[in-house]
Amino acid sequence: MAKSAGVAIGYLAERTGLAVSAIRYYEAQGLLEPWRNAGGQRRFHRADIRRLSFIMIAQQFGFSLPEIRGFLKDLPGGRTPTPEDWARISTGFRSHLDQRIETLRKLRDNLDGCIGCGCLSLPKCALYNPQDLAAEKGKGPRYLMGDRPQSQSEPQKEA
Repeated sequence: MAKSAGVAIGYLAERTGLAVSAIRYYEAQGLLEPWRNAGGQRRFHRADIRRLSFIMIAQQFGFSLPEIRGFLKDLPGGRTPTPEDWARISTGFRSHLDQRIETLRKLRDNLDGCIGCGCLSLPKCALYNPQDLAAEKGKGPRYLMGDRPQSQSEPQKEA
């Protein structure tokens, strides 16, 4: 499609079910790159319907807009992405999804023992973090995320 013949923002909104304001927000976040016609109206590639659909799906999977922008940066500008372009993106997307699925599986399996336990066995609890030792491993519930507590035989780091 010639750049001058792009589609209007209202058409994108109608086709995707998104509000015009949401499409403008995605544009402001660098996820879309419309141009202006001679009358000053935003114009989009028809391929932006697929791009917006990808954004909506990725958000449903819990990806942040910066993460989604990272996936989309490899799509070509100025032309409709080919199946090969989307296949390249899907490889990275799939890898991230696999990591999230594994994290969710671990959380699910580890929380089974926590729900309703009353923490009568704190040393065995995946949430137990005496002296905040897990902070050295990063932010968040480190032991539930797969990190292991430092064993008593390992030397402690001085604060």
